[in-house]
Amino acid sequence: MVNKSIMKVLVGPAGELAERIGKTVYVGDKEVAVFKLLNGSIRAVENRCPHKGGVLAEGMVSGDFVFCPMHDCKICLQDGQVQEPDTGCVKTFKTLVEDGKVYVLMEE
Repeated sequence: MVNKSIMKVLVGPAGELAERIGKTVYVGDKEVAVFKLLNGSIRAVENRCPHKGGVLAEGMVSGDFVFCPMHDCKICLQDGQVQEPDTGCVKTFKTLVEDGKVYVLMEE
């Protein structure tokens, strides 16, 4: 069993994240879309729709879902699954709020 270390990537102050508006965070060559939902929870997913590569941080958020801005594909922000009738998924990342700051947790 290989232990992978977890990297905390700073997103910014929790108070500066707007509800239902995506924020793009760059981690090396990866783009992550971070969202603050109406219930206050913070979700993070890879920032590209699996169908046409739409930038998910620019999509509309409703409940626990983001809609791809290119073709309205509905993606669950909890598990990354694309909703039927479309198929596919995006990678999700855990988030952490610590001392008023939001972090995305990523394997190194």
